[in-house]
Amino acid sequence: SSLLSSVCDTAHSLSIHSAIAAFLHFPTTMASQGATLQNYNNELVKSIEDLREKREEVNRQILKEEEDKAKIQKELSILTDRLQKLNESLVRKTQARNEYDKTIQETEAAYMKILESSQTLLHVLKRETVNLTKKKQGSDM
Repeated sequence: SSLLSSVCDTAHSLSIHSAIAAFLHFPTTMASQGATLQNYNNELVKSIEDLREKREEVNRQILKEEEDKAKIQKELSILTDRLQKLNESLVRKTQARNEYDKTIQETEAAYMKILESSQTLLHVLKRETVNLTKKKQGSDM
């Protein structure tokens, strides 16, 4: 009834003939609009299903990447601990090496002094031997 009054209102601007033709055509138009609406509904449902599938795929990727991230964080933690221990070891060993270097330098310096003293002692001994030999030869005459 309200549909009829709507059509009648439209008839004021159209001829009566046009209004009757439009009214007679209306059931076909309604059926065709109903089919179109059903097509839209089917497409909408399919689009929503496609979106849900895409969302689920992205969700699976997120879960996989979160798993990878956790694994890498654990590996990183292990590597960080190993790096810290290596750094501490390097500090200790570098200190030990520096102490060895210092001891070697001091020992080499002392050894060089001993060599110089030995050389000096040898020269003194040779000179005294020559002097003693000369004195002995002088007293033998």
